[in-house]
Amino acid sequence: MNRALALHDLIVAGIALAAGIAAAALSRVILKWLGVRADRTRWSGDDIIVAALRALLPWAAITGGAAVAASALPLTARVERNVTMALTAVLIVAATLTVGRIVAGLVQALANSRTGVAGSATIFVNITRVVVLAIGFLVVLETLGISIAPLLTALGVGGLAVALALQDTLANLFAGVHILASRTVQPGDYIRLSSGEEGYVVDINWRNTVVRTLSENLVIIPNTKLSGTNMTNYHQPERQMTLNVQVGVGYDSDLDHVEKVTTEVVESVMADVAGAIPDHEPLIRFHTFGDSRIGFTVILGVGEFSDQYRIKHEFIKRLHRRYRAEGISIPAPTRSVVMQPAELPIPDPRSATEPMTTPTHHSPIV
Repeated sequence: MNRALALHDLIVAGIALAAGIAAAALSRVILKWLGVRADRTRWSGDDIIVAALRALLPWAAITGGAAVAASALPLTARVERNVTMALTAVLIVAATLTVGRIVAGLVQALANSRTGVAGSATIFVNITRVVVLAIGFLVVLETLGISIAPLLTALGVGGLAVALALQDTLANLFAGVHILASRTVQPGDYIRLSSGEEGYVVDINWRNTVVRTLSENLVIIPNTKLSGTNMTNYHQPERQMTLNVQVGVGYDSDLDHVEKVTTEVVESVMADVAGAIPDHEPLIRFHTFGDSRIGFTVILGVGEFSDQYRIKHEFIKRLHRRYRAEGISIPAPTRSVVMQPAELPIPDPRSATEPMTTPTHHSPIV
């Protein structure tokens, strides 16, 4: 200490610290006002930035006030250096957390804007957050005077042991990165595995893929299984698809009239039902002479996989109603069964038994 502590020093330090606290409170008020304005914009990035700055700016203001207060006090060189290092470390930690939140939020917003699914592709968000935090941790160690070279060497040597211990976890991690990088599956796609699981991909994280079924249940699939199995993606290369509905009419029906009526029903369904494709061209193809009917296929246009059930439901109702009004019959399958009486077996003459005769015993003549 170069000189004795005076009352003036305490007053200056107190004023500097109070100013830092007041600046922190003011910054929170300003950022709250900016957050309200950011909610009104269409871009979600400004909301993420303002929310992250709410944690950084108050800490920065308090740290700055503490630094000014420390400089006003008659501290020794060693104490002043330690205080400066501690305040710098606090500021770096706050900045690292803020940058991590901003970058992770922007990555999440970008994934959501492309897929339309909340919480999608968190594997990239987690990797981004870990990388930013790791860099910030190394910078803090350097600020505190701790050499990071031995730490990096130890991590390199111990990385092999960690990799062996976490084989399954790392395999799922790289499988998830491969799935997203190859764009075979993206969050929001409707998929069906060869093992029978199907639904919308909600999230692909560092270990598994979350699939939401149409019954609102969640199916958890390891990334390695998803990347190593046969799979049908109903949203690739496009979401729109065709739906085939099998119909049959009686042999006495006018097929030209049947085709005209069915086409009108298809056009009404495509125009009125949500999820249908309004400009879809109705396709009707007769294909089978059945046991009791002439079978044909009606091809409908569907916006995406889950819309097919609603469209098929409405199409069958309208088609049945229209056929009844037009007198077009939809016969039930029939089959004639001829019953014949069973024939009695003809007896085999060789198996007939000879009549039994009772032997006659004659008494000897005496």
